[in-house]
Amino acid sequence: MKRLIIHGDPGIRKGAIVEYDGEEVVCFAVTRNGEWHGPEKVQLWCTVGADSEFEDFEKRNFTPHFLDVDRVDAEEIDVVRAKADLEL
Repeated sequence: MKRLIIHGDPGIRKGAIVEYDGEEVVCFAVTRNGEWHGPEKVQLWCTVGADSEFEDFEKRNFTPHFLDVDRVDAEEIDVVRAKADLEL
């Protein structure tokens, strides 16, 4: 599990599957920063990981401050699935 900071908005939301740097990951959480005040382009701060790590994410079985951080531009992201399916 790691933190992925995306400069720009590739159109993803929670539950998205993205590929960057040759790795396919699931976005467990997405936070938009810079909407009103901040940098010129919006930044998406995503908590990403493999499908097998989702249970640890749900149970908060990690320390957010100690996650590895990757920074990429929105153009470097390949969106496999833009958002999760709606569940009722």
